[in-house]
Order: sequence, then C-alpha cells, then structure tokens
Amino acid sequence: MTLPTEFHDIAKRVNNWGRWGEADEIGTLNLITEEVVREAARTVTSGRRLPLALPLRQDGVQTGLIPGRVNPLHTMVAVNAELFGPGTVATSDDAVTMGLQAATHWDGLAHVSYGGRLYNGRPASSVTAHDRAVFHGVEKAGPVLSRGVLLDVARARGVDRLDAGQAVTPQDLDAAEELAGVRVRAGDIVLVRTGQVQRYLTGDKEAYAYPSPGLSIRTPEWFHAHDVAAVANDTLTFEVFPPEIENLWLPVHALHLVEMGMPQGQNWNLEELSQACAEERRYAFLLAAPPEPFVGGVGAPVAPVAVL
Repeated sequence: MTLPTEFHDIAKRVNNWGRWGEADEIGTLNLITEEVVREAARTVTSGRRLPLALPLRQDGVQTGLIPGRVNPLHTMVAVNAELFGPGTVATSDDAVTMGLQAATHWDGLAHVSYGGRLYNGRPASSVTAHDRAVFHGVEKAGPVLSRGVLLDVARARGVDRLDAGQAVTPQDLDAAEELAGVRVRAGDIVLVRTGQVQRYLTGDKEAYAYPSPGLSIRTPEWFHAHDVAAVANDTLTFEVFPPEIENLWLPVHALHLVEMGMPQGQNWNLEELSQACAEERRYAFLLAAPPEPFVGGVGAPVAPVAVL
C-alpha cells in the first residue's frame, strides 16, 4: 500500500534529518542540554519519588498481539547454593528471557523504518539478525534525564480514562497543558495520560491491548513545534488503535522514530503520578528514565522515576 499524501506532508514538516549533523544517532535527545538538566533539577521541591514502571512478571501486558514480545520468563538458576562447600556463604541467582519491549520501555530509533530508511537517512538494511542495530542502537541514548511534564488528557477531559479507540489530538494536548499550568519547552519529556493502563491494572489484558486510545497522526507536529525530546504514554500501542486512516498502520511510530528521531515510550503507569500532580497542583518534575543499554537494541526496558 502506498502511504497517503497526508502522511508525506506531515513527514516533510516534522523531518529532523541533518539537524544535528549527518552522523547523529540520538535525534531529539540532543535537545536535553546541560542547561535543560539544571532547570529540571530546580523543579524538585518535596523530593517525592514516584515509580512509573509496570512490574516485570510472567503474567505481563503481552497477549500475543505483537509476535515475539514475550513476557519475562523468570528462572532461578541457583537457590542457596553453597559454592565453596558446606557451611560457607550461600548464593541464589536468577535469569530472565523477555522481549526488550515487553513492559515499560522506550522504542529506540531503529525500531521502525519505512521506504527502506531509518532516522537520518540510514538504511533499514543496517538492522540485521546478526549485528542487530548498527546505527541508532538504544545504548546510544545515554542517561535520559530531563524535565518531565505530565499532560493528563483524561483529567482535562473530565474522565477517568479515554474511550477505547479515541484519538488524542493536538487540541487535547493544548487543553492538558492549560490544566497543568505549565508550558512545554525544548528538551522536555512529555508523558501523555489516557488512563488506559487502568484496564491492565484491573486484570483485563485483552481490553488494555486492543482497541486502545492513543496519539493521533496529527500530534507529531505539536511535539515538533515544542521541540520535545521524547514522549511516553500509558498504552500498549502508543498511537490510537485501530488507526484513524484505514490501513495506515503505525504512522505515528514512523513520524516520531524515522522522521523526527524522537524516542517514544509505552506501558508507563501514570496513575499515581496523575494523582500526585493533581494534589500538588504542579505537573512538571525531574524525570529519570535511562533505557537499559542493550548494545544494538531497537528498544529497551526502563524503570522511570518522577521526582516532585
């Protein structure tokens, strides 16, 4: 299927190829400067720490909707083993097999391609089974830490969670920004709350996965105009699913990762953060969210923490 004209028009408007040089492999994370980090640190007043990751467990969010994304298979490989003889110090060890994007994670810039290209014009063929991601490996993202801003779209709409299949529009982002009383600025990491993760937290994995609210194809221009460094939300699919345009699958992934070079996160638990921000009437905070540095990874688990 040929991608529609509307998609290509948006792609041209948000394209960042060459913006940080031909050799660039981290895209919009370049916007997190030392000054941005210093400003982020100034948002901390109470020191309240809020974890945003879902627990890594075998009965996780994956249902088989996305082939190969297995929930963590956690195995004990040693249990109270006295390695140096009876009566010596004993150790227990464990191992895990899992999809790197099984639970709370970042999508790296090599996760998606179209037209045979990755971000900054790199060939999609540079991702191979043997070498993994030669360019844009998730380990190159480095220590992702910046000012986080919660755009609580569900709260701004006056609901606990958005309806299944409801698209988050630029107007929704404006309304959530107004609710927050803060202006998104260059280098921020934006967290978009839909409330969809509630379905998983109450045990309905299938309803959590599909259909799902999520970001509209029209939101990448909003993030581009605000020079956002990265975006994450509380859904499995990230963008609205099924898609707004029939048979146009994962257009927001393509616009963010390929055109903009902007990492995006999925399966973030924003419920406790939403409550805390509403209680304290502030929606900006220090956010620490470095991906696990899997060399050549196209995505990586993350255990983000918001500090108010």
